[in-house]
Amino acid sequence: MQVADRFHLWRNLGEAAERCVSRHRACLRVPFAVPGSESVTAPVAPEAGVSPWPTGHRFADRTREKHAIVHGLLGEGHSRRAVARELRMTYRTVQRLADAASPEDLFQGQWQNRRTKLDDFKPYLHERWAEGCTNAWTLWKEIQSHGYAGGYGAVRAYLRPFRDTVPEGRPPSPRTVAGWILTHPDALAEKERLKLKSVLAHCPELDALAGHVRSFGQMLTQLQGERLPERIAAVRADDLPSMHTFISGLERDLAAVTAGLTLPWSSGIVEGHVNRIKMIKRQMYGRAGFKLLRKRVLLAS
Repeated sequence: MQVADRFHLWRNLGEAAERCVSRHRACLRVPFAVPGSESVTAPVAPEAGVSPWPTGHRFADRTREKHAIVHGLLGEGHSRRAVARELRMTYRTVQRLADAASPEDLFQGQWQNRRTKLDDFKPYLHERWAEGCTNAWTLWKEIQSHGYAGGYGAVRAYLRPFRDTVPEGRPPSPRTVAGWILTHPDALAEKERLKLKSVLAHCPELDALAGHVRSFGQMLTQLQGERLPERIAAVRADDLPSMHTFISGLERDLAAVTAGLTLPWSSGIVEGHVNRIKMIKRQMYGRAGFKLLRKRVLLAS
């Protein structure tokens, strides 16, 4: 008689639950408040129409530095011609810097409002940043898969001003929410329980997912495999494609899964031994042959 391993059944369910949460990641951005913590809101993206030379742009930083130096020397009482000689600049350049009230007044010319390769991908960057992904390298790789042909430096420079507006609290990641759903409610901390309750209240699909996961967990821990057909039908009735894929896998080996959720036996011990042997094999990869592997496995037993 084949008996499915309960550990792998639960792990496969966890992977399906995480994919399902990822499909509804927009629901995770809904602000919620927890006593003793800050409310979670989406970070504010730079406004449209701001200077095309943000902080971190080499031309902008160089202009700001020159502007500060020139105004500093003028403030000490030096004449403009003396400043030009000291900094080895033309008098006209010093005059332009001195007449500008702020460095932004000098940000004009060919770079002003010029279209870049990144423009078409800025809405996507704003959306992913609001979802909590703040790693510039990761975002660069993501927009590359969508057709972005520019370099990493442009993405990093564009995202740098975002970091000054990131709130202390961020929406939880899909993996975090999936972990909350897979954890028994009594084992969750009070703060996590309230956060999960807020997320489920704003997303009926995730609320249905949590109900299916808890029902499956009850079947697994209490060996109620006779309820499996009933739970499969309940999952099929909801719009949860990731869970439908998981259920299809169970149906392909329904007898073994039913036995795993009914009988006290499980192949978990065998899986543990296989995992241990693989670990020993990887420790000596490329340094010895089968004889030494056999000896180590037998001695470890």
